[in-house]
Amino acid sequence: MSEEKRKPVEGKYLMYRGKPLVREGNTICYGDMNDKYMLILDILNYKTVNGQQVPDSVMVQLVESANPSKCKNQSTKQGLSTAFNLGMVWLDLENRE
Repeated sequence: MSEEKRKPVEGKYLMYRGKPLVREGNTICYGDMNDKYMLILDILNYKTVNGQQVPDSVMVQLVESANPSKCKNQSTKQGLSTAFNLGMVWLDLENRE
């Protein structure tokens, strides 16, 4: 059985390392829908740093692209960069297989 290739969604998106990075509200989605897995980062709360609101606690999930309700890995980290870096490691490892 051949795998179905999805057509890219029309529109302009921020691209990071060749994959779309989309934010809506407190949710950030990263990854190519044609890959097996993608990342979902949920910003749980914010803190104030030098007068600016920045993400504090972030839940990162590695989910199946075909069925985002199926979560492979999940963790909560302090800071958006820490959560995103962990998710990138998971994503790279799982999509290589």
